[in-house]
Amino acid sequence: QVQLVESGGGLVQAGGSLRLSCAASGRFSSTCAMGWFRQAPGKEREFVAAISRSGEITNYPDSVKGRFTISRENAKNTVYLQMNSLKPEDTAVYYCAARYAFLGGSVYSTPTEYDSWGQGTQVTVSL
Repeated sequence: QVQLVESGGGLVQAGGSLRLSCAASGRFSSTCAMGWFRQAPGKEREFVAAISRSGEITNYPDSVKGRFTISRENAKNTVYLQMNSLKPEDTAVYYCAARYAFLGGSVYSTPTEYDSWGQGTQVTVSL
């Protein structure tokens, strides 16, 4: 199993930027497809971004497309989420997730497709 640790959350004003990091360790971390999800109080966990094992394929929902960018540095076993033009509705706990991917170009966008999760990092966007 892969261990994941998120960092980089915090408080930012609307229109600002944050970069989240997710450090992966353990077996097969370099063979994992990765994703970011978020969960606000009283709401279900929501897909934010996904990246393939190779890093060549990414996927975003319309709510963040054009504002958020997922990337990875396999040499550092780290995945990033660059968040720009943040809005108050982006406020949530952000989670990093991983799963083994046999194919290098596969991406996954639902929580049930992942089997390793980080502890989460809080992102708060104020007006």
